[in-house]
Amino acid sequence: MTLSMIRTHRVVLLAAVLSAGLLASCGGGTQVQKFYPDRVLALGDENSVILPSADANGRKFTINALSTDKLKLDCKTNPIWVQFVASAYGLVFPECNPAPDAVTAPTSRIGAVANAKVADIAQQVTDFVATNGALNDKDLVTVFVGANDILAQYAAFNGTNQGDLIAVVEAAGVALGQQVNSITDSGARVLLALSSDLSLTPFAIAEEAAHPAEGRPALIKAMVDAFNAKVRVTIVNDGRKIALLKTNEMVQNLVANVNVNSLTNVVDVACDTAKAAALQDCTTETLVAAATATGVDVATWLWADPLHFSAEGQLLLGSAATSQISNNPF
Repeated sequence: MTLSMIRTHRVVLLAAVLSAGLLASCGGGTQVQKFYPDRVLALGDENSVILPSADANGRKFTINALSTDKLKLDCKTNPIWVQFVASAYGLVFPECNPAPDAVTAPTSRIGAVANAKVADIAQQVTDFVATNGALNDKDLVTVFVGANDILAQYAAFNGTNQGDLIAVVEAAGVALGQQVNSITDSGARVLLALSSDLSLTPFAIAEEAAHPAEGRPALIKAMVDAFNAKVRVTIVNDGRKIALLKTNEMVQNLVANVNVNSLTNVVDVACDTAKAAALQDCTTETLVAAATATGVDVATWLWADPLHFSAEGQLLLGSAATSQISNNPF
C-alpha cells in the first residue's frame, strides 16, 4: 500500500479544517520550475525519527503498525510526517525500507535524534555532511525542533520567573532561525515546521489539573508563541529557500473543530504505558481500552502520548507538509 492510499478519505474530510491559515510560504513569487530534490534530510527531535533496525523496519515515536499476522512491525503503515514528504518525491529513508520492495541505495537520511533541542541541529548537519557529502541545491531539509527547549524551560518555572523563561526560548527561536538560514546558504531548500501548540496537549491538560488557577497552559502557550515568533522574524523571508509549516495552527484548528472532523478525541492519550512503557514501543496492540473500543483503527485520536502525535496526527502533519512543498515557490 502506498502512502497516498493511507486513510485518504480522512485527509479529504479534514482538508477544509486544515487549510484555514495553516500553510504559509516565507515570501512570494511565481514558481518557474518545480523543485525535485535528490535527497531529503530530516532534522530535529523524535517527531522526525525512525529508529534503525536490522530489517529496515524501524520503530517510530507514535502508534506503530503491525503486520497482518501481528508478528512484526510494518513501518510503511502509520508513516510519520517526513515519510510523506520523502514519498512525494519517490524517496524513502533507509530506516523504513523493508524487503521485498526495498529501494536500492536510498539517498535520503534521518539526522533527527530523540530529545534533541535547537542547539543539536548544527551537529546533526555536521554528521550528515561527514558521511553523505555537502548539502546542495538538490537537497530538501526538513526541520522540526523546539518542543524540548520549551519544555525544559517550563520545568524550571517557579511561579515568578515567566519572563526569564520566555527570554530563553526566544533566544532558542533566534538560534533556530539562524541555523535554518545557514542551511539555505548551501543551496538546500528547507521545510521548517514551527513548534506545535503544546498548550493543547494532554500534558498541558494534566498540568492544569495539578496546578489549578496558576494558568499553566497559558504559560506554555506564551512560550510556544514567543519561540515561534522569533523563528519567523529571523529566517530569510524568501519562499524560494524556506517553506514554513504552521504546526501550531494545525493543532489549534483540529482542537477547535473537533466536532466537525473525524477526530473525536483531542484530549487523551491512545498509548497505554502499562502495555508499552516507551512511546517507540507503542503499537496498535498496546493501546488504552477506549482507543480500541471499535477496533485498532485509532484514526479519531490526536495524541499517542501526552506530548506526541498519534499516527493520525502524523498523517495530518504529513498531508499539510506535502501540500506546502507542492505550493511553495522553491
